[in-house]
Amino acid sequence: MDHDLEHLAARVRDFADRRDWGQFHSPRNLVLALVGEVGELAAEVQWLTDDEVVAALTKAESRSRIEDELADVLIYLTRLADQCDIDLVAAAHAKVNRNEERYPESKAKGVATKYTDI
Repeated sequence: MDHDLEHLAARVRDFADRRDWGQFHSPRNLVLALVGEVGELAAEVQWLTDDEVVAALTKAESRSRIEDELADVLIYLTRLADQCDIDLVAAAHAKVNRNEERYPESKAKGVATKYTDI
């Protein structure tokens, strides 16, 4: 199976097209759906400590729920980028490049301070 993002975008596009869901997949609606899925992912770890999250990932049932929510987030994000004609991988690389400039290793290493404050 092909695991690249372009293949996933094409598969999700085909899935939506076969169901005539494109009419519902405006950028605004996809952003709202994405936010909802991020909320469902957050609900899986809400109120757990970091150690409890790590433990949940070792249990098949809770790991499966977390995997499903992560997949939903990726699917909606991929669909949104596709609908907006944005190369998500290129955009992510460009953002990392900007972050490398904003957060030089010499100033940012080991600190969680916003780039405007370093």
